[in-house]
Amino acid sequence: MPNCMNKPIAAAIALSLGLSLAGCAGGAGSVTENRSLESVNQPIVTQSNFTLDLVSGSGGLSIPEQRRLAGWFEAMDLRYGDRIAIDDPLTSPATHQAVSAIAERYGILVSDGAPVTPGYVDPGKIRVVITRASAEVPDCPNWSDTKASNLGNKTSSGYGCAINGNLAAMVANPEHLIHGAKGSDDTTVVMSSNKAISSYRKAQPTGEKGLKDNKTDSSSGGN
Repeated sequence: MPNCMNKPIAAAIALSLGLSLAGCAGGAGSVTENRSLESVNQPIVTQSNFTLDLVSGSGGLSIPEQRRLAGWFEAMDLRYGDRIAIDDPLTSPATHQAVSAIAERYGILVSDGAPVTPGYVDPGKIRVVITRASAEVPDCPNWSDTKASNLGNKTSSGYGCAINGNLAAMVANPEHLIHGAKGSDDTTVVMSSNKAISSYRKAQPTGEKGLKDNKTDSSSGGN
């Protein structure tokens, strides 16, 4: 009789232990516990600074130093999304103009202000800084979730890896994944496209002044 009374108690204890172990197996923050459509595997954007110190004078950069800078830009494969800044203790306008002229060959403007870099720039020298951003989705592809059943309607461990990985690889400027693209003024893409539409609507119809009278000379012959 006592053994029969202890069976329900033992079964309840075993069930509670099983539920506790199942909860610990998932773990807090586990990707298998994501029940929303928001992907846990998101692109991570990182920035890197590359520097080159050049000798500058009162007249700006010499021709050899300009060639060094142009060669460095070419070796760094300067491209859209890169930012260029100048750390110049003398803030020489001629130096700024020389660097800007070389950067404009790549369609890039020199930014105002330079990021903090290791070391000190002595007077008579400048430091050109290239800031480059990159994006990647860490831990992808992720096949850690090997369970065949999905009774909790949760997303898989690799959910979002494909589309977010492709987005991180194809985006021209990875910083746009953080704050989006911003224009240089208040002009938006919609406003720019409306200019052409407005010009088309304001144009006078071709037949407003009447049809052109073309006379045929009968003396020239013809059928």
